[in-house]
Parts: sequence; structure tokens; C-alpha cells
Amino acid sequence: MELELRHLRMVLAIAEAGSVTKAAAALGLAQPALTTQLQRIERILGGALFTRDRRGVVPTPLGDLVLARARVLIPAVSGLHDDASELITAGADVRYRVGATNGPIVAGLVRRLADAHPGGPVSIQSTWSENEVAQLVQDGRLDYAVVGACSTSTPGQATGLAWQPISVDAVWVLLNERHPLAGRDEVGLAELAEEQWITAPGDGCFHECFAAACARAGFAPRTPTEIDASSAFDMVAGGTAVALCQGMVRSVPGAVAVPLLGVPLRWRHLLGWDPDGPAARQAAELYGYAVEAYLEVLGQRPRYARWLSGRPDLGVQKVVSLFPPPGMPGRPGRTGRGDPMIA
Repeated sequence: MELELRHLRMVLAIAEAGSVTKAAAALGLAQPALTTQLQRIERILGGALFTRDRRGVVPTPLGDLVLARARVLIPAVSGLHDDASELITAGADVRYRVGATNGPIVAGLVRRLADAHPGGPVSIQSTWSENEVAQLVQDGRLDYAVVGACSTSTPGQATGLAWQPISVDAVWVLLNERHPLAGRDEVGLAELAEEQWITAPGDGCFHECFAAACARAGFAPRTPTEIDASSAFDMVAGGTAVALCQGMVRSVPGAVAVPLLGVPLRWRHLLGWDPDGPAARQAAELYGYAVEAYLEVLGQRPRYARWLSGRPDLGVQKVVSLFPPPGMPGRPGRTGRGDPMIA
């Protein structure tokens, strides 16, 4: 895991707020989630960034160094994004700057956009941080966010965005092909109580949702090990851990995805945009391409497609409050925060 700009923003927010609790509120995160992020950042840098006294948090010498660099780098990178955006989109009435997290539909969505607008301003920015993508859209540096989130929440730092669910899918478990439960049609979450879990990096509430689902099943899971998706697949295939995955996960040699009994966890793909900005006019177009991309991937996953049939609450979601007519902004519903997992 490497240091990213969003990490510097978090450190700066903690220093400016004077406490992790106040910074979490300002960033739209749960306090435990921000504490976990700070611990990750300190592990990357090799030392503590803050100490605590009766007044709150105080930067260490390492913290002072990081803060000094952050106050230079953050405005510089923000300016670079703004200048590049203006250069790329100069003279264009329509632009498609898409930010996305790890997910199976992104490639198909971008391909459809590029085919529909050959030579046009179509760009993609990828990261595993849903909150970073959402904030870039809110700041006007991206036009659309395509992210994953728990079934009851969406990215939480950017509260002014409109969100339209593309699909809702079951969360399955990825097991080594020789695991005793690998041949089952379904596995109860409680049957995995003693397993070592791994998860992809994330900055939302999925860990909390997972812990809550385990509590409902009557156990507390071991703390998941956070690792990149490629290494996670290797660890599962090697038999050293199990992982939560999307039901439409790609085939992995040496591993098998198994449904969880009763669908205790769900995962949504979401399209987000600024309802008051120019991107609102093309939101319906992007939603249509996203649905097409989802159905294309579903057609390549016949096992999940069969499992999905007869479950009308899952799969592509109906649009309750549709997008604005061409040329008019609109304001569909807004919600909370999310977190990625193994795609």
C-alpha cells in the first residue's frame, strides 16, 4: 500500500480539527474508520504522526514534516487537475470524465462511451477510494462517479451528489477449491467463523457491515487482512485465507465463489453526479451504458445469472426518480457512504 493524496487530506483534516473525532465528522466518516485510516498511514510512513494531550492531538516531528509537505502538494495537485481538465475539455459542450473504483462494469461502460463519442472528451480515473472519487465529482474535477457500496449506504464525504443504483448483487465468499465447503450450493456465514479473512483496501463502512452480519450470525470475525485484489486472489487460491466477493466475480484458478445462505450482505453499483451541474444532462445516457455493461458481464457469468433468476430484488434496479430531460438539471435522491471489496 502506498501513500496517496487522500491520505494527506486526512492527516491535514485531523491537524486542523485538533481531534480525530472532529475530523471524522468533517470528512463524513465514522470515527473508527478514520482511526483505522490513520493507523494505516502511520504504518506506511513508519511512525506516529500525532500524540494526544488534554487539548487533543498534537503533531509529532514526523507529523509536522508530513503536514508541511501536504500543504504544498494538495493545492499543487488540485491546480494540476483543474488545468488539465480545462485543456482537455476546452470548447467541448459535453464531457465524460468518469471516476471509478474496482468493479466489473467499468471497462464496458467506458468502451461504450468511447464508441458513442469517438474522439470526444472521454476519460477515466481509477482508484480504490469511493470517497475520493465522490469528492472529485463534487469539486467539479470529475463529471461522474461509478462506485460500489453496501446495500444501505453510498460514499459519504460528498453529500451534494445524486446517486442512481445500477444494480444490487449478492455478496458471496471466495474459497480455495479444496476447502471443505467449496462444493456446497450455499454456505452459512457462521460456518466460516474460524476463517482468516482478507479484503481489498477501502475507506467506507463495508467492514462495519461485515462485522454486523457476523454478529447476527452469532460470532465475531477475525480482523480481516487488507491487501490488493490480485494478491487476495492468490492467497485464496493458495488456501491461506477466504474473501468476500461480488457474486459476479471473475473465475479464479484454484478458487471457487460460493453463495452465502440468506444473502446476509449485498453490494450495489452506483452512478453519481452533481444534480446541479452540466453532467446531469447526460446522466441518463451513462446509466444506460452502465446497465448494458452490467448485463454484458452477467452474460459472461452463467452460474451467477442462473442463481440470480427468480430474485427480482437483485440485479438491475428500476429507476424510481428518473433523470432530468435533456438540457435540464435534476436532483434524484442522495445518501451516505460505502467501501470496496474483492471484485
